[in-house]
Parts: sequence; structure tokens; C-alpha cells
Amino acid sequence: MKHIQFKKVKKEDIKAYWKARKERRQAILEKRRNSAFAQKMKPVYKVMNQFSLVFHVLYACVLNLTIEAISRHSLFKAWEYMTNSPRTFLFNSYLIFITFLLVYLVKRRVFTRILLSVFWLGLGITNGYMLLIRVTPFNAQDLKVMGDGLTLFNKYFTGFEGAMLAVGIVTVVVWLISMWKRGGQYTGKMHRIPALIVIAISFGTVGLLTNLAIDNRIVSNYFGNIAFAYEDYGFPYCFSASVFNTGIAEPNSYSKETMDKISNNGQITQAKTEKKEMPNILFIQLESFFDPYEVEFFKTSSDPIPNFRKLSEEYSSGYFKVPSVGAGTANTEFEVLTGMSMRYFGPGEYPYKTVLKKTEAESAATALKKFGYGTHALHNNGGNFYSRADVFNNIGFDSYTSKEFMNILQYTENGWAKDSVLTQHIKNAMDSTEQQDFVFGITVQGHGDYPEEKLLENPRIRVTGIEDEGRTNAWEYYVNQLYETDQFVGDLIQMLKERKEPTVLVLYGDHLPTMGLKVKDLKGRYLYNTNYVIWDNIGLPKKDENIAAYQSMADVFDRLNIHSGTVFNYHQKRRKTKNYLADLELLQYDMLYGDQYVYGGKDKNPVEAGYMQMGVLDVTLTDIVLQLESTYSLYGTNFTKNSKVYVNKEKQDATFLNNTRIDLKDTKLKNGDKIKVCQVGSSERIFRESIEYTYMDGKLLTPEQVKVKEIGTNTNE
Repeated sequence: MKHIQFKKVKKEDIKAYWKARKERRQAILEKRRNSAFAQKMKPVYKVMNQFSLVFHVLYACVLNLTIEAISRHSLFKAWEYMTNSPRTFLFNSYLIFITFLLVYLVKRRVFTRILLSVFWLGLGITNGYMLLIRVTPFNAQDLKVMGDGLTLFNKYFTGFEGAMLAVGIVTVVVWLISMWKRGGQYTGKMHRIPALIVIAISFGTVGLLTNLAIDNRIVSNYFGNIAFAYEDYGFPYCFSASVFNTGIAEPNSYSKETMDKISNNGQITQAKTEKKEMPNILFIQLESFFDPYEVEFFKTSSDPIPNFRKLSEEYSSGYFKVPSVGAGTANTEFEVLTGMSMRYFGPGEYPYKTVLKKTEAESAATALKKFGYGTHALHNNGGNFYSRADVFNNIGFDSYTSKEFMNILQYTENGWAKDSVLTQHIKNAMDSTEQQDFVFGITVQGHGDYPEEKLLENPRIRVTGIEDEGRTNAWEYYVNQLYETDQFVGDLIQMLKERKEPTVLVLYGDHLPTMGLKVKDLKGRYLYNTNYVIWDNIGLPKKDENIAAYQSMADVFDRLNIHSGTVFNYHQKRRKTKNYLADLELLQYDMLYGDQYVYGGKDKNPVEAGYMQMGVLDVTLTDIVLQLESTYSLYGTNFTKNSKVYVNKEKQDATFLNNTRIDLKDTKLKNGDKIKVCQVGSSERIFRESIEYTYMDGKLLTPEQVKVKEIGTNTNE
């Protein structure tokens, strides 16, 4: 065998190589410095370096104004914001300014300035576009659910817009590369250590300046309406707050002794009731639902919510105080289900996207499971949206039926599923258990954006009193969707009556619609109020009062003589007492971020996750028919548009026809192939699988039938 001999490399050769490499690099840099572009820009670079700090201050202000103009879709509105709120504007400009101090750490200062400019403008353009297609501005939480957002790409972009976006991104990247190659390096002596100290001090002052700005009401650390907050406090601050200010900061008085006192040595974690017969409890959160008669500047040809209004006259009702305006569905949902207040979280935060996505926590579901309730969540929108599939699992639901499990036939003109589909699925959820049930439903039909072009040719309800035609069309569209949601309410109550089971149903709106409503437009003169009503068939006395979302579940439990759930028990015992809200913040911190002293330690947290199933109905296959060569028809039950067929674990090209038939194309089956149907959500996430069938001689065999066949074959042998 021939041996390979390696030549010994001399130390001098290595030194010569690196010296030559260094000389080549210096030659390239020298060539760039002497290029026509570099020579032309040399005087400019010199001035920029001499007065760089002044330049950065002015440039930060210009960049801030540009970002606000893009975000507000108007230079005039941005100018008005700058002149009316100069301190807020300068505070945001300072946040941009300190990022440009990073240029003093590198020689390629011009390129670094360009890179930072692209970064800030990219954020501003993204925010401006998002506000064109939705009501919620761009925030850090969007980056955490980017995968889910990409599944909605076709909803937000046309093919042409998508192509233009791709071209724009490629153009910017190519331009950045060309600017890198063109040079523009700083040729003076570098002072990186002093620069690093100054940068560290500057970034360190941000916290102090922010607290000072909050104390002087220049900005706020609570966003009741995230869209309004971005307008009032500026994009740089609000976006930065969504990045760095999340969760609940540890309160100064947090300790085991304090928590023992608040929890009465763990007593508020106990569950008890004197009620012998437990009723079904349903909470239905109605998207953008409120009484349009509250608006003073228009009238409708007929009542958009006749069922809800009649219920309000006969049963307990009132205003429902929610944590946000125009958006924030998941945060109202969070307050209702957990009893926790959004006030103590970071500005603009969605706990569904942060802490609850990875943390087990108590909820109404865990509280009622202590009394044997079956617990179900339903929503006629995607299961991954707002991370609900993970969150509902972490807060103790037995099942979650999302739109992937619904055969939705009717959609609104702007693409949202109509709410009528929910009635049957609520019934299915309640039928899936023998005991009493807790059902939490979320509707979507009333979701914005509300089109200003006339989409409804012959609307059932007409709007008058608004001079602007576009606003008239938007309100007309909204109230007609509201009417259909109200019809769903009527159908739901009829279904519950027919069941003849003790039942309590709570209906409420999650926030006002995204219509730019102002305090002066509403009779109640308050933007955080929607409406609620509590229907029942167990004789609860009518009790009209206004309630807050985070207190609503505890209030209903109290009316039913149910005392379960740590936070709900806390509300029932401590409401209207000294330090009620301060101690609530401590309790929330302890349960979600702290040492869970209220339970006696983290190892004693009573909540267990991992048992929730998606949907309550099994998908089954009953037959397979060969239509043409390599084309099969699968027949079965409970198929939806999100039913995908897998053969030997590989997804097939399939066409959904109806809830009992799916056609397979270009699939060649042979004896022994394994076939199953999966309900698939966004990001190709498989929510639920059917049993695995075996294809044999043109038929589908269940695992049990395969075993019988194998036993019969072995016996014959």
C-alpha cells in the first residue's frame, strides 16, 4: 500500500503567507480608498467625522420623523405629533441616536450608519404596512409568531405585492453589499475603549430616562390600546418596550411571608362549594361586540342585536370593562379565564405569546375540573393563532376545537368564518362528556378591518347619519355582521334550552370595533366598555352591574356558590379591601414568575399540562374507491378543509370535497400501505390523527381487522 507523505511546513512559510495576505488586503482597501467614488465622497466623510455627534442628533430626529410619517401614513400627522408632543418626539429621537453611537466602534462608519438606517426604516415600513392591513401595530411579539404569520401571507399580500416585496428586499441587500465594497472607512486613530464606555453609559441611561419620562407622563408603561399608544408615545419607544419590557417585574415587597399573608397560608388555593347540582357554565366571547346604540352619531334602520337586547332586559347585564380598545382579543380572554389583570404586564404584551405559551397556570378550567367538569374551548379561527393550542393545554382544558375541526361553509365578505358554525360544535363538545361542562367559546365574525367600499349590495340593516360614504359603508358592514352574531346567540340559547340541563351562559364583547371611536362618540363616555349578559335556566336573580373582565369569572362563580381557583378566591375574599390591587400584582407575580409560595413551592403547583386533545370528534375512514388510475376517493366522517391524507407517513396530494369525501390524486396504493387522515394547522402542525388504516385488496382495514386477518391466516397455516 502506497503511503502518502506530507510535506513539513516551515514557520517562515506560514509567516510569509499571512504577510502576503495582509498586503493583498491592504492593496484592496487602498484601491477602494482611491476609487472615484471614494475620492468624491472624501470631503463629505471628513465633515461627517468632524461633526458626527451633531450629525447623529439631527439625523436621528429626521429618521424619527420619517418613521412616524410612514407609520401614520401622513407627513402632516407626523409633523403634528412632533410639534404637539416635542418631549415625546425628542425622547424617541434619543433612542434612535444612541444606536448610532455604535459607529465609533468600527472603521466602516458610513456603511454602519447605512445599516442602522435600514434597520430603523425597515421597522417603520413594516409597522406602516401592518397598520394598513390590520389594527395592531408591529411589535416584538409578532416576531415570536412569525411562522404563523407567514401562513396568513396570502391574506395580507396579493401576488404582485409579494413579488414587489421580494424585489425590494433583494434590492436593499444588493445595495448594502455595494456600499460595503465602496469603502468609506474612517482613517483616523480609533478610540474604541473610550467609545465603548460612552456607549455603555448612554445605553445605561435609557432606563433612568424612561422612568423619568413615565413619571412626567411623556410616555406610559401601560398600553390600554396598543394602536393609540404607538400614536401617542412614538414607534421607537413602543416597539422597544415590546422587546424589553415583558412579564411582571418582581414587586419590592415580594417574600414568602408576604405571600403567606395574602394567601391566608394557602387557604385561597382550596376548592369548595355548597351547591349539590352543578350547572353547565358557558362563557362566549363575542368578537368586537357591543351595543351600537351606544354610538351617538348614527342610526340604524332596525336593531342589530335584538336577541342580546331582549336578554339584557330579562337577565343580569351591564357594561363589561375590558383591557384594550379596538384590538387585544387574547388579552380580554386572558383576563376572563385567569382572573389576572393585564395592568401589571409589559406595555402591549400578550401573555398568550409569552409566559402562558410555556408555563402551566391556573384558570377557570382547572378550577372547575376540581368539581368534575369537562372543560372545552372552541374558536372558529386557526388553532395556532395567539398560540392557543399551546396555551389552552397549559391552562388545563380537556379539548380545544379550532377551525381545523370545523366544516365551515359560510365566510364574511372579508374572509372571516361566520359564527353560526359554532352552535353545533358547542353541542358536540358538551355531548362528548357525561358530566357537566365548562365551555369557553371565541367568535370571529365581527373581526375588522371593516371595508369602506360597499360590499353589501342589499344590507339587512342600513346606517344613516354619517356624511362620509366610506365610514357609512364600514359601519353598515359592521352592524350587519353584528346582527348575524346576534342570530348565533339566539340559536345557541335555543340549543341550550332543548338540552334541558341546568346551565349558565355568559355573553360579552372582547373590545370595541376598530372604528376610531372617541370618548365623545359614546353615551357611556368610556372606550373600555363593551356589554355583557348572563342567561340562565336555574333562577338566578337579575343583578345589573358593571364588571371588569378580570373579575367576571370570580363574580359568576360567587353567584353559583363556587369557590375554586386561587385568583378567583382572592377576588371573592379581597375585593374592595385595602391593598387589593397591590396584593393582586404580588399574587400574579408569584404564580407566573416567582417561587409559587402560594402553593408551598414550585414542586407543588397543582396544574398539569399535556392532556388536552384537539377536537372532540374522531375522523374515520369507511371506504375507498378507485375512480381512475392513481385516483382514489376516500369516504368517511368529520372531514374538513384541513384534513390531510398521509400514506406511509408521507402527505399526499388530496382534494377535500365535503365532510365525507376526499379524493387522492397521483397516488398508487399497494397492499400493506398505511393510510391515515390528520387535521393540520398552520406551519404544518398536526393537531390530531385518525387511526392508521391498512390498504388491502381495495379495502381499508382497521388495526383490529388486521389482527383478526393475521390470526385467521396463522390458523389456516
